[in-house]
Amino acid sequence: MPVKVYELAKELRISNTDMVGELRRLGMANISPASDLTDEDAEKIRSAHNNNGSDGANGTGSAPSAATASGSVVASATATRPSLEIPNNITVKELGERLGLSASEIQKVLMNMGVLAALNQRLAADAINRIAAKLGRTVTVVTTPTASATPTAPAAPVANRQSPSSAGNGMARPGTPAANKSGRQAVAVSGRTATDLVTRPPVVTIMGHVDHGKTTLLDTIRKASVADGEAGGITQHIGAYQVEHQGKRITFLDTPGHEAFSAMRRRGASVTDIIVIVVAANDGIMPQTTEAIKIAKESGAPMVIAINKMDLPEADPDRVLSQLTEYEIVAEAYGGDTPTVNISAKKGEGIDELLDTLLLVSEVIIDPKADPHGKAQGTVIEARLEKGRGAVVSVLVQQGTLTMGDIIVAGGQYGRIRGMMDERGNRLTKAGPSSPVEIVGLNSVPEPGDGMEVAKDEREARALAEQRAIEKRENRLTGGGSGRSTLAELYQTLIHGEIKELNIVVKGDVQGSVQAVRDSIATLGNDEVRVRVLSTGVGQISDNDILLASSDKNAEEKNSLIVGFNVGLAGGADKKAQQEHVQIKTFSIIYQLIDFVKEALVGLMDPIYEEAVIGKVEVRQLFRLPGGRGIAGCMVTNGMVRRNAKVRIYRGKDLLHTGDIDTLRRFKEDAREVQEGYDCGIMVKGFNGFEIGDTMECFEMREIKREL
Repeated sequence: MPVKVYELAKELRISNTDMVGELRRLGMANISPASDLTDEDAEKIRSAHNNNGSDGANGTGSAPSAATASGSVVASATATRPSLEIPNNITVKELGERLGLSASEIQKVLMNMGVLAALNQRLAADAINRIAAKLGRTVTVVTTPTASATPTAPAAPVANRQSPSSAGNGMARPGTPAANKSGRQAVAVSGRTATDLVTRPPVVTIMGHVDHGKTTLLDTIRKASVADGEAGGITQHIGAYQVEHQGKRITFLDTPGHEAFSAMRRRGASVTDIIVIVVAANDGIMPQTTEAIKIAKESGAPMVIAINKMDLPEADPDRVLSQLTEYEIVAEAYGGDTPTVNISAKKGEGIDELLDTLLLVSEVIIDPKADPHGKAQGTVIEARLEKGRGAVVSVLVQQGTLTMGDIIVAGGQYGRIRGMMDERGNRLTKAGPSSPVEIVGLNSVPEPGDGMEVAKDEREARALAEQRAIEKRENRLTGGGSGRSTLAELYQTLIHGEIKELNIVVKGDVQGSVQAVRDSIATLGNDEVRVRVLSTGVGQISDNDILLASSDKNAEEKNSLIVGFNVGLAGGADKKAQQEHVQIKTFSIIYQLIDFVKEALVGLMDPIYEEAVIGKVEVRQLFRLPGGRGIAGCMVTNGMVRRNAKVRIYRGKDLLHTGDIDTLRRFKEDAREVQEGYDCGIMVKGFNGFEIGDTMECFEMREIKREL
């Protein structure tokens, strides 16, 4: 029976990296932790491992050194790779960047050494050297002054792999905790140790191009209908859901696929462990797919590619695999390390295999852990206002356990939890790591992406919330908010003249949607026109919104309006809008809202005209009217001549006059236009000196359709 590489690694008590390195050294090039090994190959590895083991060398029996498996490879790499200078007191994140690795990989190495370190944890020289040695890298630690504008955690020491009896040999650091049962020393971080960590459900973000079946996939996974009830088939804001597979839980973050929700997808990626990128087998890589790949790479989270719509006759998964290589993503089928799964979300095919793959990646690559003890920390996923409930906030708990009655701070808001439910509406009293919950009790609505933490009392919570609110206001005043002129904009005004502004009040059902709308429309415009967002908010469009829009000086010029996304009007607001002459438009589909704002901006732009020649005429007779005015008897030789058009009068090649047609007649009747080959009589404003043989070029000015 085939055995997985990671299963054999666990059996032999070595890391997956070492096991893969050993297999590749033995000639198995296209191998990954998820690959299958035949019984024969597995037995060969067991035999080689036991022969190279340390039974007679050190008496440890079944725990060979990792260097046994891949020592020659590491030694070779160390010998050929130049030493890299690393500053002392560098953070975990910065060390990863210096070594060309993700911060999570550095954290994994530290966890294997018994250290639980945050991304901004600073590392002492011995810690840097030990991490480098574990990774087979040669580094030189350079002593630099420790300077930081913000307080940071103390430098993380690295536990020595030694028995308690060796503490007196000079290797143990003063003050290090006692060794744990595994023989590794546990280092305290924030009052907790690495042994306090427990395995938590992985957090998975599903991304993909609009209409590639992302939401349908999530529907199929959680056996609930969401996509059918959404306007335009587009997910409008982030949701978090938890499912169970093979007795293990997986938390899913659903991020909208439309380009307007880029910021929301980035927030989703910032809290995720694994990113599933859904690609339609019939369409291949599309714009939002490219963006999702970029976000996944920036986050450092491992990717799983779900090739959807395999039930369609035009499905071509090989084309998708080939396209992925253009983005430096090599599927396992091509010898790479990125898992791909062929699925049909509509028919439910391949879903179990996808969930198996997610659990495998979680166990083999991520091994997500968290401390369920103590005060909870998390991230705001979504927030909205509900009548009778107040601020309703969706939160993903990341550390600790959130409990009913806790006093929490989320962004610039605070409050006591008065109600807590899961995504199915079940009331909860506690929620551990990786749990998505909906809570009620905050004094107002925080923004998605805001951090959430438990405070010891209401006084501390209020002070912390006020401090964060001040920081946000200062950020907006220094350019973080919309509606303020930057130096570049002022310079453009000096060059091109005054820029016309379309002033907009944005209201939405949830904060995520409001942010997405604001971010989408704030970038619209050009050197002539731009959007200025007067205000944003969650809830129905009210009288206050109308008064805000109507009080602006541009309201009289119809340069102000209110747009609502998935919201209606409060009672009497429509009458108030008519009284104040404020235009209100509501939408349930984001791109319709954006198109409307674009049209409004185009309407503010000054018209541009271009000349279009419509015909030519030749003067063949002259007629005199009482009073001395003359009518030119003409033949239309090309195109047409139209009343109220303009003409240029030529005598030979000389231009005599340019003016408007005053009169156009066909026989004795006024004519609107005369076509080629017909006679007509023409009088031109400001000109009365026609001669037989003169020619006229008839043209008109046509307005060019403006675009942003």
